[in-house]
Amino acid sequence: MRVRPIAALSIAAAAALLLAGCSGGATPDDTATTATSLCDAVADSGTASDAVEVSGELGQMPTVTFTAPLEFDALESTVITKGEGEKVAEGDFVEYAVSAYDAQSGSAAGGQEFNVSPIMANTVLGGAFGCAPIGTRVAVTLPATDSTTTPAVYVIDLLGTVPGAAWGEEQPAVDGFPQVTLDDDGAPTISLPGTDAPTEVQIATLKQGDGATVASGDWVAVQYSGVKWSDGTVFDSSWDRGSPSAFQTTGVVPGFQQALEGATVGSQILVVIPPEFGYGTDPSASSGLGGETLVFVIDVLDTHPTTWQ
Repeated sequence: MRVRPIAALSIAAAAALLLAGCSGGATPDDTATTATSLCDAVADSGTASDAVEVSGELGQMPTVTFTAPLEFDALESTVITKGEGEKVAEGDFVEYAVSAYDAQSGSAAGGQEFNVSPIMANTVLGGAFGCAPIGTRVAVTLPATDSTTTPAVYVIDLLGTVPGAAWGEEQPAVDGFPQVTLDDDGAPTISLPGTDAPTEVQIATLKQGDGATVASGDWVAVQYSGVKWSDGTVFDSSWDRGSPSAFQTTGVVPGFQQALEGATVGSQILVVIPPEFGYGTDPSASSGLGGETLVFVIDVLDTHPTTWQ
């Protein structure tokens, strides 16, 4: 599945860099070093990260000020607010909010975005928080990693943890729909019926969650796997990447959006998407999915209204 490009390049870079192989206190040329534990991974604070002033409520777009240009050559992390929740552990899927700022100009690089990722000792996300308690807010400095990037300041809020798969109550199977089996981790295998593909979007709830309801334009975190009706091959899967995906419901194809909106957190949704509601009917489309009927299994892990700007 292809989501819309993130408007602010610096925040898009943040999402990638937070998962990059960079341990606490590491510089861009020091990525081979790996912390021995998540608690040891957190980067030291420094004069640069200490100089970042932050105000505002956790999970809301913060007010951030610092004197630009802000000079630094290492990952630094200063705790702005120490949380009072449970400490995170290696491999937990953590929900976090991030806002990005150009260290040279001081300007904000877009608004605030949300994501769910595994927290690991050998990633920048681990370097930002270590095993901090939920509710922690940090100011992080990240040097340029190569000639195409610029040094940046990030304010990151550790909002919570979420399960890695849907946990709702199983629902009866729907006749004529593709069949889904799950492995021990919850990753789905989709088996297609020997029938013609439907011409309308078809949606079935496989597990009924009891969490918040997804509204149009909301931010969601999901696990998903998609196959082509034409040959049953998997063409995209968050499970294969090892981490949930996060985006706005309005940033995906119409059939996927239709499946998400109105679903409740904890639910697992099966959706069949004809070409008109997917990537169009032109087989030569650049997506490579033109003319294809698509089948997705979607685990809805988290949602809330977005504050993207």
